[in-house]
Amino acid sequence: MSIVTKSTNLHGTAIVIGTSGFLFVAPSGVGKSSLALDCLQAAQQAGQYCALIADDQVFIDVANGQVIARRPSATAGLIEIRHTGIARTDSIEAAVLHLVIQVVERQKADRLPPDEETYALPTGHHLPLLRIARDTTSPLKIIDYMKPYLNR
Repeated sequence: MSIVTKSTNLHGTAIVIGTSGFLFVAPSGVGKSSLALDCLQAAQQAGQYCALIADDQVFIDVANGQVIARRPSATAGLIEIRHTGIARTDSIEAAVLHLVIQVVERQKADRLPPDEETYALPTGHHLPLLRIARDTTSPLKIIDYMKPYLNR
């Protein structure tokens, strides 16, 4: 039995690397797209499958207990590079999300965030949350290292 919720539109950037889906969230201008692009580039250089799902607007659905990110068709394959322009990149229509990345400004962020932190989606579902500073030079390495600690 497939239970699908009504799509919720979130402000964020969603990508997939390998079989893991990531949602980057933060206020406008903090660096969601840049951090997501850094992850995509690192994955591509490592020979991993990777693709953009959506930038700026991400539609969230829940089916069979899994959180799904979908792109608006009008922005398929487009990602904003602030102060540079709109770029095209490989993209897919949808993927299951596994982790939310809260992009933070290093000077304003807590040194040690709470343990086992989760992100509450408007659907009522929760996903593990990992905070990463926007100026991190190797965000994908941090995500890969922290993944085992985030499985709850």
